[in-house]
Amino acid sequence: MTCSIQLSYGGKRWQITGLRSGEPTVSGQNYRPAMAAHHTKDKGDLGTAKAYADLVASGFTVLFPATEHAPFDLVAYGSGQFHRIQVKYRSSRSGAISVNFRSVWADRHGTHTKRVDISEIDYVCIYCPETDQCYYIRPADHRQSVTLRVQPSRNAQEKGVLETSRFRLFPTTAAPPVALTTADTTSGAG
Repeated sequence: MTCSIQLSYGGKRWQITGLRSGEPTVSGQNYRPAMAAHHTKDKGDLGTAKAYADLVASGFTVLFPATEHAPFDLVAYGSGQFHRIQVKYRSSRSGAISVNFRSVWADRHGTHTKRVDISEIDYVCIYCPETDQCYYIRPADHRQSVTLRVQPSRNAQEKGVLETSRFRLFPTTAAPPVALTTADTTSGAG
């Protein structure tokens, strides 16, 4: 059984054809398999969609907050446990993916930076478009940032290198509670 959908947006037309047991194919005017726009919100939406699909494929029920102001983008529920997840879209640069645990936004008063409060999220899901994979890390296990290697480093360094393969699967057990110190709970720019 084959189904077909025709879409039109901004003067451009696409045809999406899919087989019941196969992958859909897309064709049309100016079709590019990569994301057409590079707007920050579009990237975030794509990362969240990929994280959702990855978690559902792993057997989790995925919940979305009813507000954009929550510190997490989605919640994965499985085995009687809830996991708050913040999603980051990050492209690979020089064979690595880097994430700073902070939020940056701009308004009429300028650009603002706020460190992630690790008591408000359990995991960060990093979606990398070059590998089309999601990687799951606990911010409590790292300092202010983390760098994952997608490709081996040119100098063959192995000590202290975090390979993406170690972070590919979402943990199936709850993370142990994190003991916070007074210094960890102080908020500030970072």
